[in-house]
Amino acid sequence: MAKMKVLQPEMTRLKELHKEDKMKLQQEMMALYKREKVNPISGCLPIFIQIPFFFAIYKVLFVTIEMRHQPFFGWIKDLSERDPTSIFNLFGLIPWDPPSFLLIGVWPCLMGVSMWMQQKLNPTPPDPVQAKIFMFFPLFLTVILAPFPAGLVIYWTINNILTMAQQYIIIKRTTVKTV
Repeated sequence: MAKMKVLQPEMTRLKELHKEDKMKLQQEMMALYKREKVNPISGCLPIFIQIPFFFAIYKVLFVTIEMRHQPFFGWIKDLSERDPTSIFNLFGLIPWDPPSFLLIGVWPCLMGVSMWMQQKLNPTPPDPVQAKIFMFFPLFLTVILAPFPAGLVIYWTINNILTMAQQYIIIKRTTVKTV
């Protein structure tokens, strides 16, 4: 990703140069990646490694009877159930029970914030439409993962935080200078 940040000005220049010819633009971009020894898909590799773990934790929380109704920490009394708090009643401060589709708890909100912060460590995509979609992605996943078991959302949040720490260390130690 650090190398992709360095290539950003060159990629922008190529886009301006080959505005009308999409095929030529793609060929030039591939030549640039090959010349600089950069693989744009390498940023997706860690997520492919995490998908089996994510699915395994989901199945363990969903199927295992021994883990049901076991207290965890704070307000989470069952890791196999969704986060019982809701942002729409200020996490229990307002005496109102929102409908189940509006139950977006503290942990899903923390997960969305951590995804947004993690996204800020990565270079912005050169395509403005893709950049807007990526900006919307943390909010989208917050809403999608809100009904999932709290244990899974906690895992995802902690994983995001550890990944951000790892990215920060790698960025500080890398020899590629990014602006």
